[in-house]
Amino acid sequence: MSVAANSVATMREPRSHGSPVRATDLARRIDQARGLTRADLVIKGARVFNLVTGELNRSDIAVCGDTIVGTDEEGYRGVVEIDGRGLVAVPGFIDTHLHPESTLVLPGEFERLLLARGTTTAIADPHEIANVEGRAGLEYYLDSAAALTLDLRINLSSCVPASALETSGATLSANDLVSLRDHPQVLGLAEMMNIGGVLAKDPDVLAKLAAFQELGIDGHAPLLRGRDLNAYLACGIRNCHESTSLEEAFEKLSKGMRVLIRDGSVTRDVVALAPLIDVAHSPFLAFCTDDRTPLHIAEDGHIDHLIRTAIAAGRPPLAVYRAASWAAAAGFGLRDRGLIAPGQRADIVLLRDLQRCDVARVIQAGRIADLETLPHPTLPAPVGYGSIRRAPVTAEIFRARCAGPSGPVIGLRRNQILTDALRLELPYRDGARHADTTLDVAKVAVLERHGRNGNVGVGFVRGFGLRGGALASSVGHDAHNIIVVGHDDADMALAVNRLIDLQGGFVAAQAGQLRGELPLPVAGLISDRSAAAVEHDLRALRLVVNEMGCTLDEPFVQMAFLPLSVVPHLKITDHGLVDVDRGRVIGLDD
Repeated sequence: MSVAANSVATMREPRSHGSPVRATDLARRIDQARGLTRADLVIKGARVFNLVTGELNRSDIAVCGDTIVGTDEEGYRGVVEIDGRGLVAVPGFIDTHLHPESTLVLPGEFERLLLARGTTTAIADPHEIANVEGRAGLEYYLDSAAALTLDLRINLSSCVPASALETSGATLSANDLVSLRDHPQVLGLAEMMNIGGVLAKDPDVLAKLAAFQELGIDGHAPLLRGRDLNAYLACGIRNCHESTSLEEAFEKLSKGMRVLIRDGSVTRDVVALAPLIDVAHSPFLAFCTDDRTPLHIAEDGHIDHLIRTAIAAGRPPLAVYRAASWAAAAGFGLRDRGLIAPGQRADIVLLRDLQRCDVARVIQAGRIADLETLPHPTLPAPVGYGSIRRAPVTAEIFRARCAGPSGPVIGLRRNQILTDALRLELPYRDGARHADTTLDVAKVAVLERHGRNGNVGVGFVRGFGLRGGALASSVGHDAHNIIVVGHDDADMALAVNRLIDLQGGFVAAQAGQLRGELPLPVAGLISDRSAAAVEHDLRALRLVVNEMGCTLDEPFVQMAFLPLSVVPHLKITDHGLVDVDRGRVIGLDD
């Protein structure tokens, strides 16, 4: 099961972050490292977890500006000193793949959520807002990244739209991406999820891959194996966060693909992939969250939760913390971070307990990340208001006309975004198929909301546990059309129409009454309120949806993946039911 050390391609040198280093800066570092002058910041007497040797030794940590200049020594003096006695110092955590829009809050609130949990670097693909607003959405996050305390790096969205089987609000060509390639916050090309386009040698897909060969290219390859995986990797793609089984992950590792172990609000892969996490494999692993809501972060955590989960599963702390920082940094060409050592960026997390990853304090680029005084950055005015361009609907639009009672049904897999392609017999009358609570089968519909064609796709899904009513959302990966799941067409129409009034969000309706809602007016994806306010509304919605019988932990996040037309096996978009394995739309009688 070992993986050759030379199997992972060398990344290019990272772009500089912040001001260029001057000779006078180096002179200050030298004097502070040697103890000739006071260091700008000193952490006194912490136990430092050395991710090279695995040792846990007491030491001062001296910092000059944003750089560590002294370790493995005691007696440093600092202009600012932190008492580290009783604490363990580890490098700041790195989330190697996430969509910041999935936190449902604007960038200033997003960074507060992450910094509080020890995540000091995040590598983001803002393809949610890009699918709604196009280039303007990408530019908003690029501009925001420069204003944040958190180091937010951007991978440019490769698949807008994800496939031709859905209607998005925008399209990004290779030329659009190349025009942003040299932005200082850009690392490379984000997840190439259009596997069919790669293998079919689609000209636009190949043009995007060719344009980013000298940078990093992220993968997105659920269940891809064998020669098809070889072909995919031959295009310069070097990581994947979609592995859900050990066999799949080991094959990808053996072929030089870095495995990003994911744990989001729906996708929970850490326990299944925990046997991978040992000292030998740790240089080729990293962690990511992909999609996490403020409620999930408040209750469980961020990358700190993945660390705790892996250690609780019996994995060695050295391997786990390597994957969370040093290996993640190395895999994305960020050679200035990931260790507590002289010359490294001063991203430091002080823990009360190493096993539990209990975060006490965070130092970000040499600055104490005090969330009480952390300024809300002045960012450009958000794009995306008024993005729901859909007239109100009636219940008739959800009628599932078909020839008989038997037909395809999407089968949910709990804590996965993979779905099953089922065929079930449902109640049939008046030329239409209907939902069935006894089989836990609800109706599902996706409505185009960008004002392009008015499409509506109708189907059925099993696994929500609803006893009635309807749930509607404007978060539907990746084109982000309106998706609604329910047992009553009138409730489905009520929920969708309220969503249109709100200009996006989550809505629950039952027996002709609105039961709960969370407005997301920015591109139909993001709240313009605080993370605390969003968390409050999510808690209230959870209670309501539980009362409606739903058995899922995160039903709105789970339903958001039903339209994802590039993840096997059966999905639904505004075009209709999608057989992902064959790459085509099917009918209710297929």
